[in-house]
Amino acid sequence: MKHVLSGVCAGLCISLGGAVFLACESRLAGAVLFSVALTCICYKGYALFTGRVGYIPEKHDKAAVSALLLGLLGNLIGTVLCGWLIRAEMPNLGQSANALCLAKLEQSALSTLTRGLFCGVLMYLAVSIFRDSKTPLGILLCIPAFILSGFEHSIADMFYFAASGFVSFKAFAFLWLVILSNAVGGMLLPTLSGAWRRDKQNA
Repeated sequence: MKHVLSGVCAGLCISLGGAVFLACESRLAGAVLFSVALTCICYKGYALFTGRVGYIPEKHDKAAVSALLLGLLGNLIGTVLCGWLIRAEMPNLGQSANALCLAKLEQSALSTLTRGLFCGVLMYLAVSIFRDSKTPLGILLCIPAFILSGFEHSIADMFYFAASGFVSFKAFAFLWLVILSNAVGGMLLPTLSGAWRRDKQNA
């Protein structure tokens, strides 16, 4: 239960970042202010799927995978509840979310996978830089970078679709594609760097 509740907290933080992004007329300002979400998550230690999946290659036992998936469930619960509340009480943001989600669903599957993969890479870098140096600099650079590049973040997309009120099989499939590609992107650098270190040790 603690992993689910921690995931709910992370989902709430991402929802706050997503709401700020929807409310900003300037895309640049919204992208920068979205950074508050991951900054708070990292300092509080909440379970965000895209922030933790990159550490699965390092520790991929049953307990770690279970904690990751329970955190993802919490992320879903937190973002959906926040999205529904935003849609009900701030309909202007719901309308913005609807337009955003319709545009996302026009992408090809390959485009969605590509955007999700690169977002996963940036999320891993943001979190790993914070863990290594205890500075939010990586967050403040990587978060605006993925948003302004049009990359896809699965947990943020959960919030946007909940806030939009848009429900369909296509939306469900889209979210799973982004979750999958975020996971691959998040694990890419640690997997490659781990292989490089092993090869160097064996040389």
